[in-house]
Amino acid sequence: MSKLAGKVAVVTGASKGIGAAIATALAAEGAAVVVNYASSQEAADKVVAGITASGGKAIAVRGDVSKQAEAQAIIDTAVKQFGRLDILVNNSGVYQFAPLEEITEDDFHRHFNINVLGLLLTTQAAAKHMGEGGSVINIGSLVTRIVPPGSAVYTGTKGAVDAITGVLSRELGPRKIRVNAINPGMVETEGTHAAGFIGSDFHSSAAAQTPLGRIGQPGDIASIAVFLASDDAGWLTGEQLFAAGGAR
Repeated sequence: MSKLAGKVAVVTGASKGIGAAIATALAAEGAAVVVNYASSQEAADKVVAGITASGGKAIAVRGDVSKQAEAQAIIDTAVKQFGRLDILVNNSGVYQFAPLEEITEDDFHRHFNINVLGLLLTTQAAAKHMGEGGSVINIGSLVTRIVPPGSAVYTGTKGAVDAITGVLSRELGPRKIRVNAINPGMVETEGTHAAGFIGSDFHSSAAAQTPLGRIGQPGDIASIAVFLASDDAGWLTGEQLFAAGGAR
């Protein structure tokens, strides 16, 4: 029997990359999935089409998680469409590296609004509908452990994600809702290709410093999300799972 049969999941930022892989993997295990996107409707529709073609259930829902009304609407749509909510994957995020002297107010607020405030607003909306067995999965990053130069703002947001994961695990624990984080290392996605990371010296260095000898693929992260969403992880909460092939 599928691990997530009868469950309903919302995956934010799920039109591409890690989010798309997680949405697809959750659906393959039986969950009905809301594929959230902020601007890439065509890409989100493609993810939904792939899920439904394989016999799964999914819908695409637009919404900017950094705006309270839109975050609430994403969750409300999931509950209205599928009748419940069991799993939330807070995957929406942006990243841009810049040295200290180039950090701007706009850059700071864009990162924190989406990566941190968005996570809080979406979880706030989702928690109202979750009950025992609910699972919140936050996507953090290996950067909080390796603290690379030029990443002060981005790493700051992911440090906040780590801390919030712990806090919310304690707040929601009495309701038997689990809250965990997956902290990936470098992953090959449309975003890392667009940023010029793939094929760069940074890519080569990341692979060389990874005991398993390569950077990650979206599926590497998606399988961990399935585990955290399932009853197999029923005794895990407040954890940060570093999914980086052993990189430290």
